Amino acid sequence: MGQILHGSATTTEAIRRAIQNSEESLRALSARYGINQKTVAKWRKRSSVADLPIGPRDAKSTVLTPDEEAIIVAFRRHTLLPLDDCLYSLQPSIPHLS
Repeated sequence: MGQILHGSATTTEAIRRAIQNSEESLRALSARYGINQKTVAKWRKRSSVADLPIGPRDAKSTVLTPDEEAIIVAFRRHTLLPLDDCLYSLQPSIPHLS
């Protein structure tokens, strides 16, 4: 099974494991794998070879209040309408909804 990497990943788990187990210098490892020395240093410092999650820890809306979000979710679950139809139906009551 293939490994899923995020879009900016320059190394695989096998390369990261090799970096962590190697005694070579940062310069030698970065030349061998064609990556930046800072990347080698980062993976040497970590205890795991897995990617860390990216993005905000807690997803939150900057436009809607929690009450407005609850109204929208309840409306969509109740009506089972497509998102565009929900948008057009709810815009009169929540004007800043986009």
